Amino acid sequence: MQLLQDRFGRVATDLRVSLTDRCNLRCSYCMPAEGLDWAPDETQLTDDEVVHLVRIGVEQLGIREVRFTGGEPLVRRGLVDIVRRSAAFGPEVSLTTNGLGLARTAQTLADAGLSRVNVSLDTIRPETFATITRRDRFHDVVAGLKAAADAGLGPVKVNAVLLRGVNDDQAPELLDWCLARGYALRFIEQMPLDAQHGWQRDEMVTADEILASLQASFRLDPASEPRGSAPAELWTVDGGPGTVGVIASVTRPFCGDCDRVRLTADGQIRNCLFAREESDLRTPLRAGASDEEIAGRWVAALRGKRAGHGIDDPTFLQPDRPMSAIGG
Repeated sequence: MQLLQDRFGRVATDLRVSLTDRCNLRCSYCMPAEGLDWAPDETQLTDDEVVHLVRIGVEQLGIREVRFTGGEPLVRRGLVDIVRRSAAFGPEVSLTTNGLGLARTAQTLADAGLSRVNVSLDTIRPETFATITRRDRFHDVVAGLKAAADAGLGPVKVNAVLLRGVNDDQAPELLDWCLARGYALRFIEQMPLDAQHGWQRDEMVTADEILASLQASFRLDPASEPRGSAPAELWTVDGGPGTVGVIASVTRPFCGDCDRVRLTADGQIRNCLFAREESDLRTPLRAGASDEEIAGRWVAALRGKRAGHGIDDPTFLQPDRPMSAIGG
């Protein structure tokens, strides 16, 4: 078996697979109100092609975790079948979702082999949710979270982004809400991945600000469990057992421990979330390339991975593709 190892000795074992660039929300930090021009269907990997590449990753390249993302993966019609077939290869299979539709699919996904979910929820105030997402669907997300917990898709994680002047005063109430329901909350610094390219560092709510806000209401102690390659710094809340995490991708980058590689919905390998180059697997796959050749292309793509994402570098350029097209 080959390993997906870069020049700095990091080995990728965590594969993020985007199943679509489409989404049924319009979060202000991700895309404009009118949405985006979605990629043509013929450019997107078919269900069989997704499963084929997952198999190569697991059986030939040492992938141990597969997380399906989007856009919004729940809008992919073949999701359950993709999960079932991918789980059969042996990796841990998880899902990052906005939660819309999860209430009716959580048990089916669990039965297919899904192990856990990460659900995006930035506020517990319905009016603030509507402001951020431009959709009045807060209660659908809440129902989806409960369904995921009931289906055993745990630990159920909640991902939250704080926006200055919108919900940056709501961190304590969101944490209190999650603790009461047994959800693991992770705050994520807003990253320069919006389609509008409007991200400004001085407008971003930093990890230090998030922690200061939480510490005004809770006692936070560094969690004893090792961080390893996990991006979140974990804190025990009021003596535990509940925890909260902060993913400081911008101010406290964890690039040195990164073990991720990304496959876009149109079959491109990205060795970093902020990479400006991609490696095409769709074309050779459709041309009949052998699994060994595709694996070799994948290995070569990882060798070009940079030491860090370089957001602090004055020459940093935001990727052309937004998060909805890259996959989280």
